[in-house]
Amino acid sequence: MAAVPGPVRAEPHYAGGVTETRPAGWWSRAIQRITADDQAIDAQELRAESASAGCDRVSACRKGEVVTVTGRLKSVVYTPRETVPTLEAELFDGSGSVTLVWLGRRRIPGIEPGRSLTARGRFAAFDGRQVIYNPWYELCSG
Repeated sequence: MAAVPGPVRAEPHYAGGVTETRPAGWWSRAIQRITADDQAIDAQELRAESASAGCDRVSACRKGEVVTVTGRLKSVVYTPRETVPTLEAELFDGSGSVTLVWLGRRRIPGIEPGRSLTARGRFAAFDGRQVIYNPWYELCSG
């Protein structure tokens, strides 16, 4: 049987002629957790936090939808432009990344790499990137 990537491996279980799946045992989960790399574990934890907060997964968001996403800021960049300066922050939720763009801002207190936050706004695509312009945001403790 080939190994299935991910924290939980569904093993077939036959009950009354019906195939069911059940999570792998605690020993399998423990071994997977020990052998997984730090980035995979971090992404798994971020996905779990996002799901428990009732937020949308970035990977499931579609252009034009109003979404609420939560995750950790990977990078924050001030981009001076000829017309309007922008502050851009990459938010990673374990399933994907979205760029939060604040137009006309040079700095926002608390918006810094490593910080967790929840953002809400209209999901868009610009220059091949997933973005949310001028999102409502809430900094998370922790």
